Amino acid sequence: MSALTFDATGAAREAVEARVPALVADNVASRIFAKDHTLWGKDAEEESAKRLGWVEAATVSQALVADIVALRDALRSEGVDRIVLCGMGGSSLAPEVITATAEVPLVVLDSTDPEQVSAALTERIEATAIVVSSKSGSTVETDSQRRAFEAAFEAAGVDAKQRIVVVTDPGSPLDAASREAGYRAVFNADPNVGGRYSALTAFGLVPSGLAGVDIQALLDEAEEAVELLRDDSEENIGLQLGAALGGTTPLRDKIVIVEDGSGIKGFADWAEQLIAESTGKLGKGVLPVVASVASPEVSEGADDVLVVRLVSADAEPVLGTNEAAVGGTLATQMLVWEFATAVAGRLLGINPFDQPDVEAAKQAARGLLDARPEPTAATFTEGAIEVRGGEWLGGASTVEEAVKALLAQLGGNGYVSVQAYLDRLAYPQLEGVRDQLAKATGRPTTFGWGPRFLHSTGQYHKGGPAVGVFLQVTAAASTDVEIPGRPFTFAQLIEAQAAGDAQVLAEHGRPVLRLHLTDRAAGVQQLTDVVSALAR
Repeated sequence: MSALTFDATGAAREAVEARVPALVADNVASRIFAKDHTLWGKDAEEESAKRLGWVEAATVSQALVADIVALRDALRSEGVDRIVLCGMGGSSLAPEVITATAEVPLVVLDSTDPEQVSAALTERIEATAIVVSSKSGSTVETDSQRRAFEAAFEAAGVDAKQRIVVVTDPGSPLDAASREAGYRAVFNADPNVGGRYSALTAFGLVPSGLAGVDIQALLDEAEEAVELLRDDSEENIGLQLGAALGGTTPLRDKIVIVEDGSGIKGFADWAEQLIAESTGKLGKGVLPVVASVASPEVSEGADDVLVVRLVSADAEPVLGTNEAAVGGTLATQMLVWEFATAVAGRLLGINPFDQPDVEAAKQAARGLLDARPEPTAATFTEGAIEVRGGEWLGGASTVEEAVKALLAQLGGNGYVSVQAYLDRLAYPQLEGVRDQLAKATGRPTTFGWGPRFLHSTGQYHKGGPAVGVFLQVTAAASTDVEIPGRPFTFAQLIEAQAAGDAQVLAEHGRPVLRLHLTDRAAGVQQLTDVVSALAR
């Protein structure tokens, strides 16, 4: 059985045949692994020169394994067997996939929703250690979570310093502050790896290893994949996948990623943030859409959609028209998608290592936290949902009419983005609106939990092609959590993050419909009922 497999039909196969020979002639594969920063053009050279460490992560990270395992054993000997990861974007999605696939428990706190934060703070705090993951330490979500946990540990009579583990870049403000504070351990990650490419660095390995994953086996798998991917050959699966993602003609810029027997849990969510943040900029990019085999996008055959199936390496996938299939184990899949995304960036003519539009929403949120203006009055309220929108709302007076007005803004090559700022663990049923909206519109639809998507797909929504319409869902909270040392609470923080992102999207000319649930359970039910009716 090969460690990696690839197959393609239609436009994907044509892209492979048209693009891969030139990639081979240009020695793109070997140059990527030689960390050639000139591959993505003059404008990208400065950034790519310091973002190619991921190509050697499988080898460099070997040095971390013994220390991670020793810390895991020490914590367990002290009765500490609940690991909570405080991280955002790639720092949280990779460990979530790794631990879920290994069926090892890990609490991933990648939210500022006060109800989700409160639940994480109160469960078995005496048996808990946290991993605080942030390249710089300036990430407001992660810093706020650390502050809240530190207070919760002290309130429970637990020595907080012995329960906090930090992953950060060497020399970062968080690195220095954590060592000065005397936290249990500080692991330095490779500073030459961006967050979304960091799955096989300390950011992916520390929380996964502390939770109980065999991280040595993970790295061994990845080293096998390196040998397959560095070869300048037309059989190189990384080049083939990269050509399918970024080289179709005309460009099929909606990449529908479907779990179809790979056995890797949540991989499409990780691939989504990798592709969206890497390619969505300068008005270009490909939009990843996380779907299931039964989702409308898979069967409707839109001419701007390419379906990529995640399969087992020993499977014989059944492909429809204009589809590709990638098979492999977890580590090999992670590496091949990182490599293919870099290749797609070259084909698309963009820098796959920067994220120029992510900061805009952060700045807007900071401004709203500093000024804290009075809330904008709702256009109208129906049941448990307050409705706010632009002039395009027209005379809408019900939630259904408001959603229809938003969807009427969709163009023929557009997409719908649902962005839900509430507890994703308590309301997973809300994700069901994705398939329903795709069915109602006949257009690709994405679903993101806020604020974590701001660190990933948020880049594409603001920097990619301006063809999206946005359904933002926010919610009142029955509880709030103070953030020690900060003049705002978690409820105020998530409110500012949602409002800030909506503001930036509106400034970019994107229509945003904000539905605020005054009662979470009732509002979620009301919204799902409305969307289900539209899909009939």
